[in-house]
Parts: sequence; structure tokens; C-alpha cells
Amino acid sequence: MENCSPDTRFRLASLTKQFTAAGVLLLEQQGKLKVEDRVSKHLGETPPAWNSITIRHLLTHTSGIPDLTGFPDFVDMARRPTTPEKLAAGLKDKPLDFPPGTDFRYSNSGYILLGYIIERLSRQSYAEFVSKNIFSPLDMKNSGYDSNAEVLPMRAQGYVERDTRLAIADYVDMTVPFSAGGLYSTTGDLLRWQRELFNGRVLSPISLAKMTTPFKNDYAFGVAVDADTNGNKVVWHGGAIDGFTVFMAYLPAERFAVVVRANIEGAPAKAITADILSLAGHDVPALSKN
Repeated sequence: MENCSPDTRFRLASLTKQFTAAGVLLLEQQGKLKVEDRVSKHLGETPPAWNSITIRHLLTHTSGIPDLTGFPDFVDMARRPTTPEKLAAGLKDKPLDFPPGTDFRYSNSGYILLGYIIERLSRQSYAEFVSKNIFSPLDMKNSGYDSNAEVLPMRAQGYVERDTRLAIADYVDMTVPFSAGGLYSTTGDLLRWQRELFNGRVLSPISLAKMTTPFKNDYAFGVAVDADTNGNKVVWHGGAIDGFTVFMAYLPAERFAVVVRANIEGAPAKAITADILSLAGHDVPALSKN
């Protein structure tokens, strides 16, 4: 097992979602969409059940579109390369879990559709878009969209514990998590991202307010928003993908960030984050929940 450092590149899993959400808001600032638009306006032909689904619903996990990670064939699907078009097409014949906007259910499917919308409207790949509009302007040189084929220096290997011993984690083709979980980064780049996002270098004040205003279940756009016991705002999210577990929390008022990354599947990244925040005087009840 290799030694890791703050400069080691880890898969971000669902921390990817906040970059996707920011990308959607950047497109809104450019006048290419509105978060209240129906997704059918930007996705072409969609089933009648999707007629009332908006981009906001996708951003806040309230669309009712089921999470593809729960599909019976997902394990096999995750091992094979795919395209955003194929991923989107595979969702259109699935019944909704609930009427759009009436409930909250975490869905990677919604964020895959958002990445597809980004590609269609920007006429760039998702990887190109986030690099050009987020990573390069913020000098996040160690962040990008992961590839199974590319030789990437300082990339961590993911592990899983089996029978009390570590083993290489199962293969997942990174075209499958796509804009819901396909990015990688480092501790330093994530810290830069948090600080510059809240310094106004990425989004306008109006867009940032949209991104960090909860809709249901304390979930906003790609991030959850809660408060510590002192009333300080805490913006957080976690993620897990084969071989990796990550968690990040940020207190904008104090510019205080916690980033926990583990290249072992099932590591207690959330609990470690909560403990660090507590030691710093920021107990966050929401992070104590299972």
C-alpha cells in the first residue's frame, strides 16, 4: 500500500456534485439556461412523466428519477464504458419514485442528467467544461476528470477490506459515475475550491446564494447546509465510490475547512470530520446522524 500525501490525487465520488451544480449555475449566468427550466427543454425527447421536472429538481434530488446505483444490473453496468447519451436513455423508461418536487431521495441519476445538459449547452465534454471554467481559473492543477486508461501521477489506489485483509477495490469504469462522481482532486485543491467559491471567484452572489439555500432535507445544490451548535453555517458533503471514501465541511464565516479522504472503502470519513469540527469548537448535530 503506497504512502499518500496532501498532493495525492483521490477520487472525489459525490463531492463531484458541487462542481456539477456550480457548472449549471455558470451556464445560468451565461444566459444558456434557468434552474426553473423543465429538463425537457434541454434534453430533447423525454417521457411524459418528466414533463414537470425542472433543473432545480435534479439539483436538489427532488425529481423522483430513481438512482441508477439501485438498478439490478448496476454492478455489471459499472464495469463497462458508456456515454452520457446512453446513461440518459437508460433512465427514461424507469417509473418515478414520487411526483417531482414532493419528496427528497438522493439520486445520482439526476446529476448525470445535469452533466449531460452541461455538455449539450456548452458544446464541450463535461471534463473540458469543468477544467476550463473551474479548475484552470482557480489554478486547481491537481484536479480533473478521472480516466481508467490515463497514466496519472500521484493517483491513489483504492482498497477494500475483505476477510480482515486489504484488497484492490473492484473496477468501476469512470464513464459511469460521470458528473455525479467522476472527478479527482487533492486536499490543497479542495481547500482552494472552498475558499474561492465563497470569495466570489466562481459564482455571482445571487448564484452562490442559490447554491447554498436548502430546498428539502437541508440539501441545496450539490451540498448540504446545516449549522453547528453555535449557529454557524456549515456546508458539507460526503462521497463513496469503489475503494474511496471522502467527506468535506466548510464554515464560510470562519473560512474553516475540513477535508477527509481515505482510499479504503467504508472508512469513517464523516465521523472523523465531525470529530475534527468538535475539537475546533464546532459541533454539528447533522453530522452525528447515521
